[in-house]
Amino acid sequence: MPILRKKEIREMSQKEKMSKLDELNTELSKIRTMIHAGGAIENPGRAKALRKTIARLKTIMREEGVKI
Repeated sequence: MPILRKKEIREMSQKEKMSKLDELNTELSKIRTMIHAGGAIENPGRAKALRKTIARLKTIMREEGVKI
């Protein structure tokens, strides 16, 4: 899944943003579980990219006045 850019996020509806946020949080928790369990993951930089994308989503939602 590619990382979302600000322009792409702003074009989404509120329902899409909320579902995408849930999806990204789920993926991040799976990656964190694998890291803490000592397993090797394909792309170690993916966790950082996911955290940044989640923050980007939350920031734009907050700007639009949506409670998170």
